[in-house]
Amino acid sequence: MENYILEFVGTLVLVLFGDGVCCATSLNKCKAQGAGWVVIALGWGLAVCMGALVAGPSGGHLNPAVTIGLAVSGSFAWEHVAGYIIAQMLGGFVGAVVVYIFYKDHFDATEDKGTKLGVFCTAPAVRNTPINFFGEFVATFMLMLAILCIGKNWEGAGLVPITYVIVAIGMSLGATTGYAMNAARDLAPRIAHAVLPIKGKGGSDWGYSWIPVVAPIVGAVCAVFVFNLIY
Repeated sequence: MENYILEFVGTLVLVLFGDGVCCATSLNKCKAQGAGWVVIALGWGLAVCMGALVAGPSGGHLNPAVTIGLAVSGSFAWEHVAGYIIAQMLGGFVGAVVVYIFYKDHFDATEDKGTKLGVFCTAPAVRNTPINFFGEFVATFMLMLAILCIGKNWEGAGLVPITYVIVAIGMSLGATTGYAMNAARDLAPRIAHAVLPIKGKGGSDWGYSWIPVVAPIVGAVCAVFVFNLIY
């Protein structure tokens, strides 16, 4: 039970900081509005680091794709997968709710519906389903492969390498889809967007919502097989 609680709190922290930097750089009347993609990429890298610091004893998965990938690799027990995913999704939802309350005045001051949705979840810059799927697949493949390689070759290296990986993915591979790589970071806040009383919000783009869920899982599992071929 302790590990489930840690995954819940860690994912809450991840989304609080991650969606928080999106709010800070996007919503009207925020002092960081317009700060740009570099700040967002750095913010998300640090958000993952903060969440993993909190959830360290649980392994700091904070991501259903990572949990499933580790289970496929044999380094995590399948019996705990469902519990971890439920905890992560709940943490992502609550984190998004806290972000909304924190930035409520700025949500009210922002008219653009797409901007409001974009601080909760991802959307493609160019809507092309096969390419969008491929983008999320590749980004998560690289994330999972890096996690496995760091675990094998740099045991005890801490969270700094993973933080670098997240920032690198954001800067190099994130500009097409927003690099969700994580259902707890995308689907859970998307659900929060759907149910929260956000002034002037639009739809939650459910037609796209399956890509940030399925593509990361496929990417993580494929990374495990490639890792096993290499090592």
